[in-house]
Amino acid sequence: MHPEILRLMTAQRAQEMRTQAHRARLARMARLTRRGHAGPDEADEFVLPPIPDYVDGSFRTDTAPAASEPASAA
Repeated sequence: MHPEILRLMTAQRAQEMRTQAHRARLARMARLTRRGHAGPDEADEFVLPPIPDYVDGSFRTDTAPAASEPASAA
């Protein structure tokens, strides 16, 4: 078989496979979306974990001084 014809056939087959994979992915996404919207799901709620104030993982326990109080010199 001529190399150019073989290249064209291979390119056509690859395009057909990509199209088939794309359609399968769309169908899978549609099924999952339909299944996911059956009712409210509490697992979808986003929870932000507390972020430590310091590198060692500790949190700030004292409050910031008020603007009317002068800062003490260290």
